[in-house]
Amino acid sequence: MEKKDKIYVAGHRGLVGSAIVRSLNRQGYENVIGRTHRELELADQAAVRAFFETERPDVVVLAAAKVGGIGANHSVPADFIYDNLQIQCNVIKCCHDYQVKKLLFLGSTCIYPRMAPQPIPEDALLTGPLEETNEAYAIAKIAGLEMCRFYKRQYGDDFISCMPTNLYGPFDNYDLEGSHVMPAMIRKFHEAKMSGAPTVELWGTGAPLREFLYVDDMADACVYLMEHYSGEQHVNIGTGKELTIRELAALVKETVGYEGEIVWNSNMPDGTPRKLTDVSKLHGLGWKHKVELEDGVKLAYDWFRENVGSARMGG
Repeated sequence: MEKKDKIYVAGHRGLVGSAIVRSLNRQGYENVIGRTHRELELADQAAVRAFFETERPDVVVLAAAKVGGIGANHSVPADFIYDNLQIQCNVIKCCHDYQVKKLLFLGSTCIYPRMAPQPIPEDALLTGPLEETNEAYAIAKIAGLEMCRFYKRQYGDDFISCMPTNLYGPFDNYDLEGSHVMPAMIRKFHEAKMSGAPTVELWGTGAPLREFLYVDDMADACVYLMEHYSGEQHVNIGTGKELTIRELAALVKETVGYEGEIVWNSNMPDGTPRKLTDVSKLHGLGWKHKVELEDGVKLAYDWFRENVGSARMGG
């Protein structure tokens, strides 16, 4: 990439996309463009093609997706697979047709089998059954990264993919109907603290192990890969560190300053038992995370408190 390149970040207002825009700007890429969902419906093939015809971006980051937690994935799986396949097919095909010189496709570690080896190496892809609670989203993301790989193989397009682990940070989704575990905990503990509620209910047993990466670290890794990587295989982005959901809850509770009790609803699903990425490939390319979890949770909560009136809360 060159500093003067026109870079289109699809999903520039979301958790991931906004962080990538911040990282690009910090590193001197000033010609960064985006479109809101209202301005450009990425599931509309004709609209996407018209956008590429007019703007002719040099570089594209595909961070737009229909995303959500276990509850959302379980209740509307058809929407998850259809919407994400539409978005990916439209954008990736236009990147080829309009000769975009670099495309970064962002996936998710849910692409890996439910019982993948731990930590999960990139070559664990398609070696076993997926986790049922996010299967539709995972299948769509697998199709996207394989599409990038096949365009590279057939046409030589410089399309690369990365698989971030669980992300959190500024501009996260705090709608309890569709949020992931970290923002859901931050909101629940904050609201319980404000109202003086004696208990907070959390889903599952708290036993699953998870890895979390501060979103601005993820964004820096993405820019680094766009500058230094052109391989066919996707790259995991994570910390290589994990903790239980129960331990995460204790950390968020302490950070928020909530003094009540946690009630675990074991009738609700836990999801994948363990999901830790093998980040040796990323480390070998010369990049490593900077923000540790304790500091990151504090940064995330500070942002939430300062933006509670405008954060995505649903309802």
